[in-house]
Parts: sequence; structure tokens; C-alpha cells
Amino acid sequence: MKDVIMAVIMIVIGAAIGGVTNSLAIKMLFRPYKPLYFLGKRVPFTPGLIPKRREELAEQLGKMVVQHLLTAEGMKRKFLQSQFRDQVITWGEAQIRKLVISEKTPSQLMISLNIKQPEKVVNDTLRNFLHRKFEKVVKENSQKPLNEVLSKNVLDDVYVAVPKVAQFIVDKGISYFESKEGKQKLGKMIEDFLATRGMLGNMIGMFLGNESLVDKVQPEVIKFLKNDETKVLVTTLIGREWNSIQDMTFDELDQKWGIVEKGSRILDAVIDTLNVDELLSKPISTYLKPNEEKIIKEWLPMVVDVSTKYLISHLDDILQQLKLEDVVREQVESFAVERLEDIILSISRKEFKMITYLGALLGGIIGGLQAIIVMLIQ
Repeated sequence: MKDVIMAVIMIVIGAAIGGVTNSLAIKMLFRPYKPLYFLGKRVPFTPGLIPKRREELAEQLGKMVVQHLLTAEGMKRKFLQSQFRDQVITWGEAQIRKLVISEKTPSQLMISLNIKQPEKVVNDTLRNFLHRKFEKVVKENSQKPLNEVLSKNVLDDVYVAVPKVAQFIVDKGISYFESKEGKQKLGKMIEDFLATRGMLGNMIGMFLGNESLVDKVQPEVIKFLKNDETKVLVTTLIGREWNSIQDMTFDELDQKWGIVEKGSRILDAVIDTLNVDELLSKPISTYLKPNEEKIIKEWLPMVVDVSTKYLISHLDDILQQLKLEDVVREQVESFAVERLEDIILSISRKEFKMITYLGALLGGIIGGLQAIIVMLIQ
């Protein structure tokens, strides 16, 4: 009986030692959170393993995330999945449909994004962008002939347009000289012409009279303008002038006609004509509603595909710029040790308990073996 009691005591003691030792070892992973000192000396095993190695742990977690979890290859595979594409399109469709029924204006939307004075911002941005592009084109091509700057299609289009321009000029001339204003202007021109011819002019004016002379000249002018040869002549003159313009450089064109200044004025006029203030004051639905189905069925998938291709082709650079490894490391280093303990225990609490129980079991078995050895020796 005495041997049995001794064996039980040794088993209990062994189990207690095994369980307490494992439980203490688990606790020492986290605690104490800070180093303890006694007589100016740091107490061994303080702080706990994880607080002591937190910087190293943070660095290793950062490397693990970048090298094994959020890898560029894994993310590219995700982006290329048709399911991912469908999810993005579905989300985009929902956002577009919200905007279609929204009464918000682009101006209000920009203000909600903390953009102050959106009308001025858009106007200035558009103006600066167009002027920079125009100045860049002029600077890069200042010494090049115009026919080297313009594409062949544009040059061909201009050649095709020359007869149309000539016809337009002739038609406008006919219309003008047939009008009352044109007739008066023609009479004034005749009067000025006769005035410069001295006595001859006075004699012609005396015999015919200015009004009678205008009546005779006006039909002839109109007849001249309506003649097919006149159109051919105007077309030839315009074509000849266009050929000479093509051989001129931007610098020569600027010196002759001041195209840089005039071009800047034209850009300003175009921007003013756009009336950005009015465009930004209309509800977004005004622009989206008429094209809702086209935007959703055609534009949205195209935008998603183009964006995905761009993202995939630049993903390595993007991840490199994001420096995820540093982000993870900084986040882990900023965690309180208590929070790290809670995170790890929330995942492995059961396993840690099983380790404690296993330590108690092994301690009990070892205690039992010791009791048997002792009994055999006695």
C-alpha cells in the first residue's frame, strides 16, 4: 500500500511539473513584456521571447508576406481570373447606376474629394495642359518644315479641302456682291477709283454717273465670280499658297503670321467656348443617362481590361514602390505586445492547452516510471 501511495504521489508530482513547465514556457513566449532588473542586472529570460525578438519577427514577417504571400505572380494570376474580372465589372456597374440616378454635379463630387474651387482647378488645369502641349510641339518642330510635322493623311485632307475652300470663297463673294451692302461697297470703290484719275475720272462720272456705272459693273463682277475659270483660278492660288506654306518652318510661320500667339489665343477661345463652369454645374446623370447602357456594356469592360493589363504590366514596379515589406514590418513593430499575444493565442489557444496537457501527461508517465524503478530497486 505504501508503494502504491508513493507511486501515485510521484505520478502527480511528475504531471504537475510537466504541465506547469510547459505552461510556464508558453507564458515566457510573451511575458514579461519588458526586461526586469535586479541589483542593476537584467534578470535572465526577460523580456519574453517574442517581445525580445519583435524587431526580428517583424522583419521576417515582412519578408514572408512579400516573398510568399503577396507575390507579384500570385496577384497577376488573381487579376487574370475571369471571376475577378466579372466581380470588378459588377462592382463598377453598381457604381455607375448609382451615378446615373444621382443629382450630384461634377463640381459637388470634386468638392467631396476635398478639391476646392473645382471650376477654377479644371479651367486652369485644362488651359495649362493645352498650352504646354502646344508649346512643346512648336519647340520640338521649330526648325522642321510643316510637311514633315503634319501626317500624310492631314496633308491629303488639306489638298482635298482646297477646291471646297475655293468654292466657299467664290460663293461668299457672289452672295456679298449681290447684296445691298456689296453693291454700296462696289459703288464706293468705283467712286474712289475715278477720284484718283483726275479729269478722266470726272468725265466718265459726268457722262455715266456713279450709280449707272455700278449697275453696269455689278453684273459683270458677279458673272466673273460665277465663271468656272474663276473657281479654278482661286483653287490654283490657294493650292500654290498652301505649297509654299508647307515648306516653311514653325519659326518662319511664327515670324510671318505670329502663329504661336494666335495659337495660344485660339486655345483660350476654345476653352472659353467649352464653358467649364456650366459643364460642372449640371448633374452627373445628365451626361451618363443617355449613354448608360453603352457605358455599362461597352466602355466599362474595355476600361477594366485596359486597367488590368496596365496593372499587370506595371505590378512589379508598383509593389516595389509600395514597399510592402517595410509596411508589414512597421505595422508589426507598432503592435503592442499584448495585442500580438492576443492574436497568437486567438489562433493557437487550443494547441497551447494541448501542449500543457501533453506536458502533464508526459510528466505523469515519467513519474510513474520513476516509481516503478524505485520499487524495483528496493
